[in-house]
Amino acid sequence: MKIFPTHPARRGFTLIELLLAMAITVLIASVLVSVTAVAIDSWNRSRAEIRAARQAKFMVDAIAKDFESLVTRRGNTYEWLSAKTVARLPGNNTTQSANAANLIFFTAATDRYDGKINTTDDKGGDVSCVAYQLQYRDPISGGSDNTFSTFTLYRLLVNPNDAFENLLGKESLETAFQGYSGKVADLKNFVCENIYQYSMVFHIEVTRDAGAGKVTKLSVPVSLGPTAGSGRVTEFRILGSGLELASAPSSAVTLDELKAGRVAAMEVSLTVISDSGMQQLRNRTDLVGTALTKFMAKNAFQYSKRVELPCM
Repeated sequence: MKIFPTHPARRGFTLIELLLAMAITVLIASVLVSVTAVAIDSWNRSRAEIRAARQAKFMVDAIAKDFESLVTRRGNTYEWLSAKTVARLPGNNTTQSANAANLIFFTAATDRYDGKINTTDDKGGDVSCVAYQLQYRDPISGGSDNTFSTFTLYRLLVNPNDAFENLLGKESLETAFQGYSGKVADLKNFVCENIYQYSMVFHIEVTRDAGAGKVTKLSVPVSLGPTAGSGRVTEFRILGSGLELASAPSSAVTLDELKAGRVAAMEVSLTVISDSGMQQLRNRTDLVGTALTKFMAKNAFQYSKRVELPCM
């Protein structure tokens, strides 16, 4: 008679053990998803910040280079720089830039005649005129369709021969420039995109008689902004006879002292929005007040640069 060995009964998982294992698995998965989401968000923000930094550097370097070669002449009534705040960007029906300006001035631009200086393309002269303008449009097609439109900065360079014939020696540079204003936003004049706003601060050096043959020098910052007051003006001009602004933004000096001063430095500040932030900005209409502040804190980056100007 054969006797088969008996084996102990195999015991499986109980329902409680299965539920506990599932709970632990869900917890671990949740932690992993959270960590991954944070990592991806940090990576996206870092990527957006790097791209914004490149945009900002390209813009501030372009403006700084032009201002470092700023050309002005004393002893005349001609206008050498015109900076005027724009109330509303053309083509933008939903979101307005908080601060934008039309900027026109004379400079010894090194890229005049496409950089072919001292060649047969160089028609002589070294005083060019440049204009910066921020518009809301598609930087590729140039259209104003809101699908791909963004805040786009343009720079127009008027070569010395045209600047001499049509712009130099004018009492109103803005009026004389009207014949070129339609060319500023040409695709070839594209500088950078996603520039939500850019502002300028002109540091004016005021010389004051302190008596006993001594003088004191004050540096007064004058900001170009959408509204006047609190250190801001809406329009700033440099003439051969002095500076032109509607009011003295500081009680420390008088308007006459400011007009007789000289611009010693200029500081440009800008706000760059990330690509994803710009996409949201196109589609949302609720970004006002606190909502806009929170949105900008998450999707925008601030940059600034100070430029010492040639002696006027």
